[in-house]
Amino acid sequence: MSKRSILVTNMDGIEWKRSKFSNRVQKFLKYSEGLAVKYSDYFIADSIGIQQFLKKDYQVESTYIPYGAEIMKNPDSNILRKYNLKEYNYDIVIARMEPENNIEMIIEGYLDSKKERDLVIVGSLETKFGKYISEKYNDNSIKYLGFVSGIENLNSLRNFSNLYFHGHSVGGTNPSLLEAMASNSLIFAHDNIFNKSILEGDAYYFTTSEQISDLMNDKIKENKFVINNKDKIKNLYSWNKITDDYNSFFHKIINK
Repeated sequence: MSKRSILVTNMDGIEWKRSKFSNRVQKFLKYSEGLAVKYSDYFIADSIGIQQFLKKDYQVESTYIPYGAEIMKNPDSNILRKYNLKEYNYDIVIARMEPENNIEMIIEGYLDSKKERDLVIVGSLETKFGKYISEKYNDNSIKYLGFVSGIENLNSLRNFSNLYFHGHSVGGTNPSLLEAMASNSLIFAHDNIFNKSILEGDAYYFTTSEQISDLMNDKIKENKFVINNKDKIKNLYSWNKITDDYNSFFHKIINK
């Protein structure tokens, strides 16, 4: 009996939609995506949104297995002193400095809200867009921390923030969103299928800077958002569950 290879494609984002790429690169990525779909035997989607995309655009079925995160256990306030921050007296964005992460929209909404809290932005400013953002919005109330290393440091910054902005709009289950959920963050997220399929009703959502400003000026009530999101990490997005799901998937296709 002859044996053949089984090709499994794990799709965790729609790369050709990223605005940082030129038209030529976007076309190449779209073409490559089509080849991956054509020659794969099985598909794993790390997001409900990706699963729906594969079904709609390519008429293929996929198995949903998301990314994972670990619950934060020991937040360390010492990192706040390094950046002259006070507990729960700042809002934060942690993201790559790319247009599709809606950082500019978040900044404009924050500035329009006239809040006295600082807006902390974590991400490398060495990119073209990062330099553009830091030069255009050179405001004393905005603190650009640049690249911050270490998951413990990042999670502590998330934990002690008043609000966590998640502007990602392209991609699957974003690791930084799960990490925010695991770090007791109250989340304001961009309103799209990728974020809503994870957060469901346990976040505030925006699509414009005006909505951000309005939300920030409202009297915010958590309504157990933080607790519910932490429970999701324990029950749906723990690494033990993700590992078990992958084991089950591969056993199934091998036996089949």
